Amino acid sequence: MNNLTCFKAYDIRGKLGEEINEEIAYNIGRAFAQHLKAKCVVVGGDIRLTSEELKQALAKGIMDAGADVIDIGMSGTEEIYFASFHLDVDGGIEVTASHNPIDYNGMKLVGRGAKPISGDSGLKEIQRLAESQDFTTPNKQGSISQLSILDDYVSHLLGYITADEIKPLKLVVNAGNGVAGHVIDAIETCFKEQGVDVEFIKIHHEADGTFPNGIPNPLLVENRKSTSDAIKASGADMGIAWDGDFDRCFLFDENGAFIEGYYIVGLLADAFLKKHKGGKIIHDPRLTWNTIDIVKAAGGIPVQSKTGHAFIKERMRFEDAVYGGEMSAHHYFRDFAYCDSGMIPWLLILELMSKSGLSLSRLVGKRMLVYPCSGEINYKVNDAAAIIEKVKAHFAPLKPVIDNVDGISLEFSDWRLNLRSSNTEPLLRLNVEAKKDSCLVKERVTEIENIIREAD
Repeated sequence: MNNLTCFKAYDIRGKLGEEINEEIAYNIGRAFAQHLKAKCVVVGGDIRLTSEELKQALAKGIMDAGADVIDIGMSGTEEIYFASFHLDVDGGIEVTASHNPIDYNGMKLVGRGAKPISGDSGLKEIQRLAESQDFTTPNKQGSISQLSILDDYVSHLLGYITADEIKPLKLVVNAGNGVAGHVIDAIETCFKEQGVDVEFIKIHHEADGTFPNGIPNPLLVENRKSTSDAIKASGADMGIAWDGDFDRCFLFDENGAFIEGYYIVGLLADAFLKKHKGGKIIHDPRLTWNTIDIVKAAGGIPVQSKTGHAFIKERMRFEDAVYGGEMSAHHYFRDFAYCDSGMIPWLLILELMSKSGLSLSRLVGKRMLVYPCSGEINYKVNDAAAIIEKVKAHFAPLKPVIDNVDGISLEFSDWRLNLRSSNTEPLLRLNVEAKKDSCLVKERVTEIENIIREAD
């Protein structure tokens, strides 16, 4: 095959047709199983209209490599993560394009124990094998079976909280017509059986690959209104919205205000360090000051990692960190095989609200004043690398502390920025934060946007 452009830094993602199709999926499956010398692989897929056919082609490739396949059906990415460390399998693949446009699809790959497979840990070798099709002939043909892991998965999720400590609360839950709905329904059933008084107000709940309410990506401002409006109309205590494969969750307070994932990282880091004194907390380079401040104050050790789920998970394992968080709403947990989950965070916040008696706005409000931030701002540009260099040159006379771990981070006494190219989309991403000065954030964003506009 020609060079496969669907292989990215830490997963597989591409436009349907030329970049990713059934033939490519078959070759990826066969290469994956052969590279891992796998005997058994678990597969699942999201609700996109092409996910089932790509999953079947993937499974055929795995079986033709001599490995057995366990198909867990329609699933979110973290259900594949769970199955990969819960079952006796050599790896797992979720067919998903997460929050990408409707004409995209892709795959997320893990090895035994849900260990990430990225560009630095096997993904390039799988790509080369899929491209060359230098496949060996196995001694036997693999078989396929279906298995539901939902009950075991939900039981694991609920092990992170003490159910009888949850106070009566009302939640708006927005699955975005992705695949989160079936898990919410299962949690709701368990809560009722345990006498937990939590009311779920469900919007865009049914899984629908046509995405009638838009691609589920709550990072887009225009996608937040339905959740916010439902909170205001119902008087809910909190709102939760997920992306398509629900490995990220986004939280809204009781006023319907969207809470930047950055502040949730700090909240969860503090909660974990209360239980795990001196533990390590992993964070990404985009927004850092609030997290570092909280972790150090709680007696923990902050550790910076390159952005991206595979990179964070690899660093989590290396450091044996108890928790890791990205401001993009990825949250990672040691007891979840160091993987990210979009379900564990809101359950922990639910417990935190119950124990503290505080609303979500109260829990994060002070930190938002101490370290105001811009949130991530995206720009479509022609030459991201050239613009990053121009921004660096513009601020060089101020002698900032420079960090090149991921894109470029420039740190000054009262504000800092991170500017980086997206690993998954043709975008330049900007994050700015300051110390107790939201006006300074706005000023610096405007200044940087002028540089971008002039340079592009």
